[in-house]
Amino acid sequence: MSTVPRCVVAIDAGTTGVRSRAIFPGGNAPVVAAYREFTQHYPDNGWVEHDADEIWQAVLATLAEVIAQVGPDAVAAIGITNQRETVLAWSRRTSTPFGTAIVWQDRRTAERCDQLFAEGQLPLVRETTGLVLDPYFSASKIEWLLTHRDIPLDDDLALGTIDSWIVWRLTGGAAHVTDPSNASRTMLLDIRSLHWSQPLCDLFGVPMSALPEVRPSSGRFGVTSAELTGVPAGIPISGIAGDQQAALFGQACFAPGMAKNTYGTGSFILLNVGDTCPPPAEGMLTTVAWTLAAESGAGGTVAYALEGAIFVTGAAVQWLRDGLGIISSAAEVGPLAASVSDSGGVYVVPAFTGLGSPWWDPYARGTIVGITRGTTTAHLARAVIEAMAYQTRDAVDAMSAAAGVQIADLRVDGGASAVDAMLQMQADQLGVTVRRPADQETTALGAAYLAGLAEGVWPSLAAIADEWSVDTVFVPEPDRTFTDLGHATWQRAVACSRDWIMH
Repeated sequence: MSTVPRCVVAIDAGTTGVRSRAIFPGGNAPVVAAYREFTQHYPDNGWVEHDADEIWQAVLATLAEVIAQVGPDAVAAIGITNQRETVLAWSRRTSTPFGTAIVWQDRRTAERCDQLFAEGQLPLVRETTGLVLDPYFSASKIEWLLTHRDIPLDDDLALGTIDSWIVWRLTGGAAHVTDPSNASRTMLLDIRSLHWSQPLCDLFGVPMSALPEVRPSSGRFGVTSAELTGVPAGIPISGIAGDQQAALFGQACFAPGMAKNTYGTGSFILLNVGDTCPPPAEGMLTTVAWTLAAESGAGGTVAYALEGAIFVTGAAVQWLRDGLGIISSAAEVGPLAASVSDSGGVYVVPAFTGLGSPWWDPYARGTIVGITRGTTTAHLARAVIEAMAYQTRDAVDAMSAAAGVQIADLRVDGGASAVDAMLQMQADQLGVTVRRPADQETTALGAAYLAGLAEGVWPSLAAIADEWSVDTVFVPEPDRTFTDLGHATWQRAVACSRDWIMH
């Protein structure tokens, strides 16, 4: 029998890879984790796809590796967090996907969203779902799948986001489920009733019977199947949340007014606005943060969030590495950017897949302005780092105006949160304190906390909040003269990206 303390294993199925990690109460145990990347497919301009079977194999391999290290007797539950909006269709009978999954970054349905806007469908979408008509969300992707692939519309069809796919496979097809945080990103959920919307399913031609059952984010969804290789049968799967809502939970932002920003492939700022769904806010998304089952340690509650979604931040660093070749690893961008005192007047607007909050312009394109003969790779690197801070300020300014409250501070996580220079820029641009936690894998923490709350590993939200600890605090400079000047020039660069010649 294992001597390792009781833990929860979080499966973090992100956009580029899957990481499984054991989370222990108290937070003092050594990190036990495994990671596998999977392939990115770009079959056409603006199209992004994943192989769902490859994602499943990455889940199975990393989960089995972690359980082998901690011992099966130590695992109290499994929690899942995932890339949101990405959708796929599969056969219930064979568990075979009907082709590839369409990824959240995919823009192939931009014209369809324009058509729906012209038809006057935006008010229905905004009021029902809290979202905007944008190809980022799942509904138009599902419509495209059902229209362009030979998918039978019968009782064998299952439609879902990546969390649904993972639970389906983990339970051997016993559970076709999702949680409200993921369902609220499909553009098919009524976020007040927390049920699928028949009018929206009809609008997009989505058979409601093929969609997963929506259950609380913290509560039992099923148990692992005996058919899995390397994973014991009967482990409860008791927590699910989309990656950004999981990060909000993992950052212990349980009270209204608390906010976090995750700097990953994109950046996502979420502000907890409490248990009442607010009206739609200009430039912002309203989303379900999480729901807690009545039997969980927090007992039958729902939390909503305002969200600012920025499509490209960390992906711009990857572009510096893979597209331009000016760095050989992402870790080099911070020191390179810090080697110059400013960007030399260069501004990079990384609108590679359009602009998200607060602009919501799918036709904007990446733009570099201010290049001179003296521009160096260091200036470009610093401009990319500055763009992270500028884009966050744009979203937070709109969010604060919509919520009617000023964010007191910002908790941060994600890969780029390791770059001190960027976080100091962020504090300066926002004029608020930025706090980086000691454990920055907050998406995994959130999934584990949700599952552990349901299974009694953590008795309450207060017990989870006690485990949050700060690593570094970044305090804004009091003089905002140059900060505001830089932001004003940045907004002119954004205008250029939205007014390019082929718009």
